[in-house]
Amino acid sequence: FVICYRDPLSSAEKSTNLSAIIDRRRQKGKNTRDNRWPLGETERAADMAALAHHHRVLLSFTSFATPRTHLPCASSSPPPTHARLRGARVLRHASGGGGSSSAAPVSSSSLEELSRSCTTWSWRGMRVNYLVRGEGPPVLLVHGFGASVAHWRRNIGVLSESNTVYAIDLLGFGASDKPAGFSYTMETWAELILEFLDEVVKRPTVLVGNSVGSLACVIAASDSTRDLVRGLVLLNCSGGMNNKAIVDDWRIKLLLPLLWLIDFLLKQKSIASALFGRVKERENLKNILMSVYGNKDAVDDELVEIIRGPADTEGALDAFVSTVTGPPGPSPIALMPRIKIPVLVLWGDEDPFTPIDGPVGKYFSGLPSELPNVRLYMLEGVGHCPHDDRPDLVHEKLLPWLASLPSAAEPEVAVA
Repeated sequence: FVICYRDPLSSAEKSTNLSAIIDRRRQKGKNTRDNRWPLGETERAADMAALAHHHRVLLSFTSFATPRTHLPCASSSPPPTHARLRGARVLRHASGGGGSSSAAPVSSSSLEELSRSCTTWSWRGMRVNYLVRGEGPPVLLVHGFGASVAHWRRNIGVLSESNTVYAIDLLGFGASDKPAGFSYTMETWAELILEFLDEVVKRPTVLVGNSVGSLACVIAASDSTRDLVRGLVLLNCSGGMNNKAIVDDWRIKLLLPLLWLIDFLLKQKSIASALFGRVKERENLKNILMSVYGNKDAVDDELVEIIRGPADTEGALDAFVSTVTGPPGPSPIALMPRIKIPVLVLWGDEDPFTPIDGPVGKYFSGLPSELPNVRLYMLEGVGHCPHDDRPDLVHEKLLPWLASLPSAAEPEVAVA
């Protein structure tokens, strides 16, 4: 099994103009085919390696298994004692690996500090872990596949200086419950987000999501029956909960039989358990993260351990299998035209999961010319998780955009 689409732009190609980048890449492919290899076989082989394009399971020829990036827990304000202890247990487990110093140019919150802020909210009889910090207009951070509140370690402090920052562990991840037999769907996570805004935040909120978390935020924001979302920030938005969503990509069409085989194998408990065990190995996780981050210095030991902690909790395997094998959910391409609130899209140009010249990347690259409420920036040398990969670049675009939004009391006007 092959797994990761890694075709980063050359330094000469890096630009904030997505359309120009895509055109140059197409021309580069044409020149290569004409002048060097017949039919562009080398590039076609690289495209075939895009199978797991999105961030799901990635198996390697040399090491039976390796799925994709994402991280675990942390949470928030005056919590009940049992909730604080529960969140702290996961984070202390995650912080046990020691550590290289973070190379990120901004300070990050320690896992212990985040754990002391943990609390829980009961949603439909299940515990959901979250954090709240700061004062000001509310912002809700929503992590991607396999991640958690702790993945926002380098953003919470900066954002909370001028906002009330909430960060949540989606059901099935981090320190939130992972109920036995639960079927995880994108729609369920979107409902969780909306009910969290309604019951906990209680004010119109800006949603900030990464990867699958971005898609959950898109679904929530597209719910026109509720006036709970006042802005939307998408960091390398995914096309679906898993690879089966990208059906208009010829690479995925060719590999659908393999995806179905992987689904079948993962539904065999012994095989899924063996695969997941290999995935959780420290060296495998680090290799995955290194392939997903543009800034390799950001892949520190703490980041690796942040992923491993929640992966060892009860129900984590079932959540992993359900997410990988379940329905992909609604497409952002169908939902974005419904969204009239201000939208900020930040895209890492070295993302191997949702590359800018893939179907989803191409769609978002052209969106600002079609929808006046959308603003987009390309982030050079950045991978699938921009907020942790290069938080300085994210904050440079995000903070002024947040400050430019009308207050909740004022009528909403699209930010062009």
